Amino acid sequence: MMVFGIDPHKQTHTAVVVDELGRRTAERTVAARREGHLQLLVWAGKLTADRGWAVEDVRHVAGNLVRDLLAAGEKVIPIPPKMMAAERRGGREHGKSDPIDALAVARLALRERADLPLAVLDEHTRPIRLLVDHCDALIKERTRVINRFRWMLHDLAPDLAPARRTLAHSATRVRLAAQVAALPDTISRRIACAQLTHIDLLSTQANAVEVELKALVEPLATGLLAVTGVSVLTAAKLLGEIGDIRRFRSSAAFARHNGTAPIPVWSGKSEVHRLNRAGNRQLNAALHRIALTQSRCHPGARQLLERRRQTHHDTTKGGLRVLKRHLSDVVYRVVIADIEARDIAPPQAHQAVAWHRSVRRRLRTPNPVSNSFSFLR
Repeated sequence: MMVFGIDPHKQTHTAVVVDELGRRTAERTVAARREGHLQLLVWAGKLTADRGWAVEDVRHVAGNLVRDLLAAGEKVIPIPPKMMAAERRGGREHGKSDPIDALAVARLALRERADLPLAVLDEHTRPIRLLVDHCDALIKERTRVINRFRWMLHDLAPDLAPARRTLAHSATRVRLAAQVAALPDTISRRIACAQLTHIDLLSTQANAVEVELKALVEPLATGLLAVTGVSVLTAAKLLGEIGDIRRFRSSAAFARHNGTAPIPVWSGKSEVHRLNRAGNRQLNAALHRIALTQSRCHPGARQLLERRRQTHHDTTKGGLRVLKRHLSDVVYRVVIADIEARDIAPPQAHQAVAWHRSVRRRLRTPNPVSNSFSFLR
């Protein structure tokens, strides 16, 4: 099998091909547009029929490319940037360039293809992921405006400063708006009023996104929402980042993907593990929020932490790492159960009929999907 490693960018995509021994055999750069993606498929079809694709997972930059490859019936493995960077540093060719990065992506996928999850076309969770990203951006922007408003208010009228974490509430903002409007007309007062208006707008937009997310998430995550500590936003984050969870061959593979699988750091007789800072950090953060909630109010989680403290002398952080690893398995089982309850078939490659016809015509083969690999192991 030949692996096509791709280093994606906004304007161009660079592909490097390696054979089954990891030797570079070909290289090509195309425009980061639909026509460039078609050129890659035509070029790959001339080189080999037994192939797979590895794309550096840089979210929106690689999104169109991955969707086009999947729609053409290709097997695609997303490669985390951290893993690619480590592979590049271990290579014999020093430096950093698009071909060097693409070569690292291809060799990493060739070596680890049995352990890395495949990309799938899942139109159920992609809208959720986009809305969660948008909601996160709105909340982060609101936090920045709130911080600037607090400094302006401290300079304008320190006695009006509200309590911490209360500016997210509309009642607090209404009260402050009336108090600030009663101050003498100055540049500072006008800026403070404008900032409050901006905070109101961002809050309204974030609330609207949360309502839309609730309508999308509740039918898909009945069991997940029943887990202690899982709110609508946390469930949306999990579903959006996981995609179709059946692309992971086991709960252990899912734990490795989300960064809850511990790393061994020992030699000789002492067996020690430490925190894993790799994996999908968004998934890890969602599991961490669930773990914090359960450590306060879930009897089973509290018993687990206490038992670990007594038997293994775990610190608070060490106990939370164990709890997160357990929660990873819980989330895996619950999401699988939700999918089985809805009887949803695995995502298929056939998503864009016109795109398929164009690819088949350019490749001059009966059906490129027949040369592709299964999406699920």
